Amino acid sequence: MSPPAPKTVPPARRGVPPHGGIPPAVFAAINDRLDELERENRVRILLAVESGSRAWGFPSPDSDFDVRFVYAHDLGWYLSLDSRRDVIELPIEGDLDINGWDIKKALSLLIKPNPVLLEWLQSPIAYRADEGVKNQLMALANRTAHRRPLMHHYLHHGRAQFRDHIDGRDTVSLKRYFYVVRPALALRWIRQHPDRLVPMALPELLSGLDMPGHAVSAIEDLISRKTRSRELGEGKRSRVLDELVLTEFELAERSAPERTPIPLDLLDGANSLFRELVRAP
Repeated sequence: MSPPAPKTVPPARRGVPPHGGIPPAVFAAINDRLDELERENRVRILLAVESGSRAWGFPSPDSDFDVRFVYAHDLGWYLSLDSRRDVIELPIEGDLDINGWDIKKALSLLIKPNPVLLEWLQSPIAYRADEGVKNQLMALANRTAHRRPLMHHYLHHGRAQFRDHIDGRDTVSLKRYFYVVRPALALRWIRQHPDRLVPMALPELLSGLDMPGHAVSAIEDLISRKTRSRELGEGKRSRVLDELVLTEFELAERSAPERTPIPLDLLDGANSLFRELVRAP
């Protein structure tokens, strides 16, 4: 006999619309879709947040809603001989882009660490959250902030975006410019605050950095232009921003720490949390 489908998440675990500027109707539609996903896949959604430009703090008027979530199956699902998918991915429906990771996958990536998951945990826009679980995940995340893969992720991503979408062009996509500027600021944060997680939201990230005034002004101008333009809006390149990002990339390349194995106590903590979550009713 198949196990009963999970119950709909209690309203207390939902965010409070309109959170982070999300229209109430969109907020409700997203939560309804998450309820359907729980029933269809027999999972418990532990955390669901907004990712992308809305959570980063520089959305365009027509930006999509990028919903990302972490979920858990019951214990029996994990004690199976067959290989099973550890992601739930939906086709984009209008302006809704929704997908999620199984908790085992999420924890395995978190302890490396995985910058994407670190951002989900810090998203200022939450559609739903089990606060106890989120706090446990954050406690684990705070122990990974210094690790080498974090710096290499931002460096590789920023370099690739600059090479493919900025270098050699006079006019560039404002969205792509942010995909270069934000990794550079993340690298600067890691250099200035090596034991603290990189904030997800750009205003918080920027406010915590020691930055020259002209660079701050250039970033604020870019934010202003991006929030007034459509998602594919373009604009002139900035010499100040180019110098900022290239300098940060060069500094990161010279100072990246050596690769080290995942500490056993970190792995033990992740394993304990995983067992606790999949045994939960």
